[in-house]
Amino acid sequence: MAKSDFNFFSPFRVRYAETDAQGIVFYAHYLTYFDTAINEYLRYLPFNYIEHVRNTGTDFHVIKVVVEFFAPSHFDDEIEVYVRTARIGRSSMTFLIEIFPKNGETALVKGEVVWVNTDQKAHKSVPLPEELVVKLRVKEDRI
Repeated sequence: MAKSDFNFFSPFRVRYAETDAQGIVFYAHYLTYFDTAINEYLRYLPFNYIEHVRNTGTDFHVIKVVVEFFAPSHFDDEIEVYVRTARIGRSSMTFLIEIFPKNGETALVKGEVVWVNTDQKAHKSVPLPEELVVKLRVKEDRI
């Protein structure tokens, strides 16, 4: 996809501690970029994730992550993590994520993250909050 296929991105600068002996971002740190960008995306909607967890007894669990690597990022690189919602189910939603260099148009990394809304006492899936679904549909015209 192109940057223009997304309505939201979160900027990052690669920190030295996120690189490995090869001088590139250690693969596991991309999941931190994904998670941080998804949380910023929720703020953008706006959806208060912390309030949702505190007030409903439900929380989102990550049940699937896919990451494809195309080119590395290095210490001090400026990158942009683009996020969009690709699918809304009854109790789950799928985020598509792509990481681009700040001034580039070719994705370095592409990924997918699936969340399921779960009752924390029963340990079972429950429907997504209607408030969140409405806000996602307003911001994402392609769902």
